[in-house]
Amino acid sequence: MILPTAYLPPRSYMDALMSESATIEQMETFEKQTFRNRALILDAKGEMVRLTVPVKKVEHKQLTRDIEISYQTRWQHQHWITLVSAYQHTPYFLYFADYLRPFYEREYKWLLDLNDELNATIISLLCKQRPTNAQCTKDKAQRRTLDWSGQIWTDKHPWQTELSVLDTLFDE
Repeated sequence: MILPTAYLPPRSYMDALMSESATIEQMETFEKQTFRNRALILDAKGEMVRLTVPVKKVEHKQLTRDIEISYQTRWQHQHWITLVSAYQHTPYFLYFADYLRPFYEREYKWLLDLNDELNATIISLLCKQRPTNAQCTKDKAQRRTLDWSGQIWTDKHPWQTELSVLDTLFDE
């Protein structure tokens, strides 16, 4: 299975990524306004919040591997503040925050590098949470799908599709 790169992807993407045959495509043409550089989270008020990693001007038919992150705005600071605000009262935010904070302090040149390292960290954290429900190894080809559970705030707000995997991570 060939997948595009994704920033804080939905749980369905992580299921696919952790399958036996998943490969990230870096030679595809970059598509704007996709999960490649965007994520959706649900805040405590039940509002959808879109997080977007700004990229430098994309030329016509530019390859995903050549997409550079723009730092003209303080997007990392804004993303981190938004994540803290949305998830600070969830069961596992404090436990996992220190693993994720470095991604919002270090500057990455390439979107693909940010996404790959961030997703590898998230997979590692998911495997820490549920080691008995997944065969988690360092070799991505041997990862198995985790048994996903509920969504944060469903006691207050309806189920939302395509939310970031962070929703599951902080609530497990």
